[in-house]
Amino acid sequence: MTHAIVTSALLAVASVSALACEARLDGGKTIESLRYSIAYRPDPARVTVGKPFAVDMIVCSKDAAAKIDELRVDAHMPEHRHGMNYKASVKPQGEAGRYRAEGLMFHMPGRWEFLFDVRDNRGIERLKQDHTVQ
Repeated sequence: MTHAIVTSALLAVASVSALACEARLDGGKTIESLRYSIAYRPDPARVTVGKPFAVDMIVCSKDAAAKIDELRVDAHMPEHRHGMNYKASVKPQGEAGRYRAEGLMFHMPGRWEFLFDVRDNRGIERLKQDHTVQ
């Protein structure tokens, strides 16, 4: 009987972890790497050149044993070989895996690439996503 209770508890924890990693943000995008999944959404939804914006995120590890030590958010323009003129600050938002980056601004129109760096005990995993600003 004890074995059945332990097995049920483990399955419940695994189910909750799997559901959390399927999290989505309304109007947002999801990107995947080998180790992480990130659902993110800029705030405001329409990013405008020269205006500050934030990014809300849900970060999920595909390894239940991993613990995120740090999350950094940045952006750069690959064709121009430069980044933003501002450094974003990233803060946890209460619930496990939820973060908000503030202080971002795209100072010129064109193709930008969001950079999400997740640091854990195995190193840094970088996820990238294109974002075009008119």
